Amino acid sequence: MAQGTVLIFEDESENLRSLTRALEKVGYTVRGFQDPVKGLEYFHSCEGVDMVVTDLRMPGLDGMEILRQVKKADPSVAVLLVTAFGSVESAVQAMKVGADDYLAKPVDLYELRSRVSSLVEKRRLSREVDELKARLDERFGFENLVGTSRPMVELFKQTRTVAATRATVLIRGESGTGKELIANAIHQHSDRKRGRFLPLNCAAIPPNLMESELFGHEKGAFTGADRAHPGKFEQANGGTLFLDEVAELPPDLQAKLLRVLEERTVTRVGGTQPIPVDVRIIAATHRDLGACVREGRFREDLYYRLKVVELAVLPLRERREDVPLLVQAFLTQFAAEHGKAVRRASEPVLRAFAAYTWPGNVRELKNVVERMVVFCDGEELEERHLPADFGDRPRPAAAAARTMEPAPPRPEAPQAVLPLGRMEREAIFAALRETGGNKTQAARVLGIGLRTLHRKLKEYGYGERPTAAPERSQP
Repeated sequence: MAQGTVLIFEDESENLRSLTRALEKVGYTVRGFQDPVKGLEYFHSCEGVDMVVTDLRMPGLDGMEILRQVKKADPSVAVLLVTAFGSVESAVQAMKVGADDYLAKPVDLYELRSRVSSLVEKRRLSREVDELKARLDERFGFENLVGTSRPMVELFKQTRTVAATRATVLIRGESGTGKELIANAIHQHSDRKRGRFLPLNCAAIPPNLMESELFGHEKGAFTGADRAHPGKFEQANGGTLFLDEVAELPPDLQAKLLRVLEERTVTRVGGTQPIPVDVRIIAATHRDLGACVREGRFREDLYYRLKVVELAVLPLRERREDVPLLVQAFLTQFAAEHGKAVRRASEPVLRAFAAYTWPGNVRELKNVVERMVVFCDGEELEERHLPADFGDRPRPAAAAARTMEPAPPRPEAPQAVLPLGRMEREAIFAALRETGGNKTQAARVLGIGLRTLHRKLKEYGYGERPTAAPERSQP
């Protein structure tokens, strides 16, 4: 079985014969050329070449030009330069142009075989990874997106197509459907992938700070501006700026954003000098922007400027067949993160998930799966691990001792009811016990922010006391 196909360019016949035999003996298919021009013609006319070995100094066409043309035609083909004029300078220059390796004459044939074997194997593995990723993308998803439903498969195709262009994209969909993942996938498969992908949630920035956040400010532009600050457009120059919840931009900033999109320059707050920017804009919203335009809350000209290409992400309730795949993906992720042995979800759990409407979409599903993984002590997620409030249903009795709810009143005092504050405290303490005192994990399980957890602990007299989870208080 052939190890791979190698082309050799060497103007000296004896050297060419020696190199060819050395590689043929270990299973390579080799084509040798004394004339580099004919060698390049052959390279361009055939497929399946794994590697080119070329002399650096040859009449008519030198090895550096061969290197450039090979890499331009197919960057994955490995190129090994061989020369009798070996020097640090020529080696550095060759590597800068894209050579994969470098050998000096007289060539050690064993070393030649070793270098060729390494480079051909590297190319083979890279090709296999690309093919595997393509098959996985086709079967299960795209980038970090997961789905096999017809709407998601179609969305993956649209995303790939759009990524290859420079068009401005508007992504619409309910909160939690994964709009930022779509935007990131577009960036990663575009010619801007070496630049930054910079997300900005327009709903999370106060209106009085949004202009500075987007366009930057000069020193002294306003109180507290003790230094110049580049805005998101400058920071994302050469890359992609993702404007999430773009419908929340106030009217004056909508006008300024439109001007930046049309002129491709920004002017910092307090500045007068236009700064050129090369940024691809991807915007997203959970609102109906067309309705916002009709109601006068969003500029029509900006709407059409953003909506060059529109992608729609369906809510999870409209693609329920994707739920089991998403559950397994999240389960595997969180089992690794939290050091759990969980490997699968039980059929009753999957049936419960399939029947639920998921108002919080994929984000809610991800949160529920993580909470279940945290409290699971076996290899399978069971119904007892479901959160008490899942689907607005009563808590299974077996789950009470395992989740963050307080213990029920003791039988001898059935009339006792825990006050709301007491229940909150018990829930927090239970989460801390279950997570070994890890406040970050406890906050995630409770569905609250870490700052909120610290504040609550302080209210209950525990302040910043460290890691040991408190004992369960008696009812």
